[in-house]
Amino acid sequence: MKTNSRKKVNIITLGCSKNLVDSEYLLQQLESNGYQVLHDSNQPSEIVIINTCGFINDAKKESIDTILQFEELKKHNKIEKLFVFGCLSERYKDELEQEISVVDKYFGVYNIKEVIESIGGHYKEELVGERMLTTKHYAYLKISEGCDRTCSFCAIPLIKGKHRSRPIDELVKEAEFLISKGVKEIILIAQDLSYYGIDIYKEFKLAELIDKLSEVKGLKWLRLHYTFPAKFPKEVISVMKSKSNICKYLDIPVQHISNKLLKNMRRGITKEQTYDLIKYFRQEIPGMALRTTLLVGHPGETDEDFNELIEFIKFAKFERLGVFTYSEEENTYSAINYTDDIPFSIKQARMDKIMDVQREISNSLNNNKIGELYKVIIDRREGDYYIGRTEFDSPDVDNEVIIKSENKRLRVGSFYQVRIKSADDFDLIGEIE
Repeated sequence: MKTNSRKKVNIITLGCSKNLVDSEYLLQQLESNGYQVLHDSNQPSEIVIINTCGFINDAKKESIDTILQFEELKKHNKIEKLFVFGCLSERYKDELEQEISVVDKYFGVYNIKEVIESIGGHYKEELVGERMLTTKHYAYLKISEGCDRTCSFCAIPLIKGKHRSRPIDELVKEAEFLISKGVKEIILIAQDLSYYGIDIYKEFKLAELIDKLSEVKGLKWLRLHYTFPAKFPKEVISVMKSKSNICKYLDIPVQHISNKLLKNMRRGITKEQTYDLIKYFRQEIPGMALRTTLLVGHPGETDEDFNELIEFIKFAKFERLGVFTYSEEENTYSAINYTDDIPFSIKQARMDKIMDVQREISNSLNNNKIGELYKVIIDRREGDYYIGRTEFDSPDVDNEVIIKSENKRLRVGSFYQVRIKSADDFDLIGEIE
């Protein structure tokens, strides 16, 4: 029988990049305790830890299906211990303990220390901020936890609690650690980047944070995800303009444009303010890439509201756009105060319509890039092709640049000058200059 310190631990990560960061912290701690660690692996292991997502119905279903899959392995003695933590476990711990009792223990989102101790390890304070990276040349940096927003449809505050910023010095130190491990691109994440600093510095500090992070030696690209549109701190744009290694890219989920829907969603912003904000971005940094997320089918959304949204999409011409259909989340403001009265078929049709419109916009924007030269980072090789990205694209969610190898050996994680030769709806095809 193996001792604890020699056993293999496989961490399965579900959900968003914020969960991935938590898994990376856990991997580092476990390795320092002498465990052999795996991530999202099919290899046999004695211990499995599942990091769950509980944000929307599809994510919850994936998490439950994964738990059930490993429950079967434990029943057949293929694994010794099975632990579950993360958002789903935080929100539904009591129900999960009753329904899937084979799991050895359930933990919440902030219980990494307890997870380690439950498998016989020791949590090491000196390793706080250090991570075992699951990606080599880019990494996510979580600058805060929780959220103080009160969006009607969102369960995140119920799961994660109030907004809590991490100190600037601590984040700079972690960025330096990431760069020392070979990271070229750091992607800032949080429930809401815009709110950064208000709790510990009594004022918004995102601009100061990105200014200091941009000075970290060796950082090639710094990218911003999840900025809230209401009262957006415009000094961020001034810093972005002044620093060449801050990507001219902004992820800003507007969700809707109808004033009635924005009010019902409790977004804290109006249609007119949203239009003005998009105009401001386009004026201040021509050519910057804007990514947004939309929500259709929220209770009360009429055809007129939806048509307003379509007109807004055509005006804004977002470089990147994602859309979700509303799903009722228990104990949220919407679930308590509204009736989910829009049939799924209508929600789906509205989502499909938006993506048809966006496909045309994306195709036009991509075709305008033909003949242009871009700095591209190589993410991976697939067969005869290398796959990369420009500064206007984030990994996993945005466009990619496809480069035929043609006997040229490119290094993953390195930058190259690429001439765009052709394009389709969501990708670019290029050649090395």
